[in-house]
Amino acid sequence: MAATSTNPLVVCRIIGDVVDMVVPSIIMTAYYGSKHVTNGCNIKPSIAFEPPSISITGNSHDLYTLVMTDPDAPSPSEPSMRELVHWIVANIPGGSNPTQGNEILPYMPPHPRMGIHRYIFVLFKQKGRIGVRQQPMSRINFSTRAFAHQLDLGLPVATVYFNAQKEIIKRKH
Repeated sequence: MAATSTNPLVVCRIIGDVVDMVVPSIIMTAYYGSKHVTNGCNIKPSIAFEPPSISITGNSHDLYTLVMTDPDAPSPSEPSMRELVHWIVANIPGGSNPTQGNEILPYMPPHPRMGIHRYIFVLFKQKGRIGVRQQPMSRINFSTRAFAHQLDLGLPVATVYFNAQKEIIKRKH
């Protein structure tokens, strides 16, 4: 009998589609308003219009890079834009939040057009300060793996994801 994983990052293919592995060594919490982001929770795009409040643990002498990505663009059944990058912040001191880092790519809120999309926050520990970086040429067909490799970031130290789908606008008659 084959062993099956109960790790939500494996079950929902975050490990596989976005990263190869996660070595959890930092606690990262994310909130959209009062809504705590937990693996697999549903977040309405209307409450995710502004960047989330994120805090990370760790030593203030250590620096981290945060990437937010959507591996399901434009649709989960045909993710031809995999990955669509929504946010990149580097040089975040441990024990703080992304507002203390350097934004490489401004936050873009979730805007799923069809199906249920996974939105992933991936945190990497840096080996040193990252100098001024140009934004990626495009938000589409971004690769978290390639980005981490290019900056020699190693494996993610924290990851959390949420699901979102297109909201139905109710019109008053």
